Amino acid sequence: MKEYNLTTKMKSYQWDELTDEQREVVSIAKEQTENSYCPYSGFHVGAAAKLANGVIMRGANQENAAYPSGLCAERTALFAAGAQYPEQPVTKLAIACYTDGHFTKEPGSPCGACRQVMLETEHRYDGKMEVLLYGEDATYVFESAADLLPLIFVSENLKG
Repeated sequence: MKEYNLTTKMKSYQWDELTDEQREVVSIAKEQTENSYCPYSGFHVGAAAKLANGVIMRGANQENAAYPSGLCAERTALFAAGAQYPEQPVTKLAIACYTDGHFTKEPGSPCGACRQVMLETEHRYDGKMEVLLYGEDATYVFESAADLLPLIFVSENLKG
């Protein structure tokens, strides 16, 4: 038997420590929580995906009474980017969560399905996508979506 330890690198920033570009993308993610449709959970999530050409795609979670029919904010933004700008890599993805009348103190974390889509987005363009998770107390910054999903599953895995 072998035992392995997996580690990931994450930085924690206060709002004034973020770059102007990071604050812009996070601010749009925060605004997008207002476009969330979440009558069942009451958990509003907004996302903003900045493309290499400077365009920022927006997303918000969309719930449905038939729960599997809804979609997370991260995926709405990334799928819209892929559909409308298929040749443009995503360079930054910011996510913000709002519930009970305020943004969450700790940053929200993407679900497993979103992490896989984030990773596929990076893999599609053969580059890293900075991920910013906003919370009132701190913003967590990851250099790559792969940092959120260390045992990756990508197209090469399908080739046996």
